Amino acid sequence: MTPHEIDPAHTDTDSAHRLSLVDRNRLQTWFLGILAFSMILFLLVQARFILISLVIAIILFSLTADAINAFSKLRIGSWKITNWLASMGAFTMIAVLLLTLSGIVISQVNAVVTTTVGYTDQAITAISRLAAWISPEAEQMVETSIRSIEVSGYLSTLAGQASNLLSATTLVILFVGFMFAERLWFNTKLENLLHDKAKARRVGRIIHSIVRRVNHYLLVKTAVSVATAIAVYALMEGFGLDFAGPMAILTFVLNYIPSVGSIIATILLGLVALIQVPEPATALLVFVIAGMVQFVLGSVIDPMLMGRALRVSSFGIIISLAFWGALWGIPGMFLAVPIMVAAMIVCSHIPSARPVAVLLSREGLPEIEEAGTLPEEDTRVRQAAE
Repeated sequence: MTPHEIDPAHTDTDSAHRLSLVDRNRLQTWFLGILAFSMILFLLVQARFILISLVIAIILFSLTADAINAFSKLRIGSWKITNWLASMGAFTMIAVLLLTLSGIVISQVNAVVTTTVGYTDQAITAISRLAAWISPEAEQMVETSIRSIEVSGYLSTLAGQASNLLSATTLVILFVGFMFAERLWFNTKLENLLHDKAKARRVGRIIHSIVRRVNHYLLVKTAVSVATAIAVYALMEGFGLDFAGPMAILTFVLNYIPSVGSIIATILLGLVALIQVPEPATALLVFVIAGMVQFVLGSVIDPMLMGRALRVSSFGIIISLAFWGALWGIPGMFLAVPIMVAAMIVCSHIPSARPVAVLLSREGLPEIEEAGTLPEEDTRVRQAAE
């Protein structure tokens, strides 16, 4: 059969058939992707208690990994600190620290629950005074609405949530213990799993990049949060206000939530001051001073110490906060930034997922740590951006 004898209608039918198969495969791929994403979301929600504890344990383990390696190289005379001894010391320190912090938080929550009942009427009066600036009718409506709320029920729920903290702490300690037991064999398992030493080293560099940047972020956040908590404690003690300890702890915790955490802490501090002092001007002064402290430490000192370690988009942080907050609640908002940093670094090393890393990065230049350097083109663009 010559080319002139080929039926054009038959050729068009084959092309249409091939196109229909491509569209069907594409539709099937999208359907399977949506189904897999839905299953992952379902598992994230249903197993959130265990997953949150596991993520916190991984972060605590990564924070101490470099310290263990440094201690294992020390010598005291002829005696050398072994890796096993350094790991046991780090695990003991983590366990004691977590149990101590849990005990402090539980005792402070119980103190707040016990004392808050006596401030109920003062709180209603103070909030009604704020509504009176709008109109007298608004003051009466707000007071009636607040009195209809069963404060005791919410306080009992708060006390119950605080008691669950001990269970979560125990689970985190167990996870950390198992990770310390497995850390000596991690590199060997990685090589045997990938069957390629070069790939194993590349994965190791990716993990090291994630650990390094998340550790730097957490260390800076912890230092800034401690300084802010001390300033809040001194401020409340200086004005003779109650709940100085609980508010300092609450400020320390909320500062780990980017952007919105410091705002919430400042507003709560202003409300606590408004409840306790008779003059609104004094409460406003406390609110302004706390806001200045948060601004200086959070918007000036924090970025200065953070440097270029956290190269993520501000809009991406907000999206991550909303997503993980919807899935895991307040603990998810604490873990949103570390998870986002890890996802950005992993996606930057996967060619098909690199557009996601570009969107998550601050300057559109996600870090790629191949042999400890960046591509020459990215370096030039980075220098131009600076």
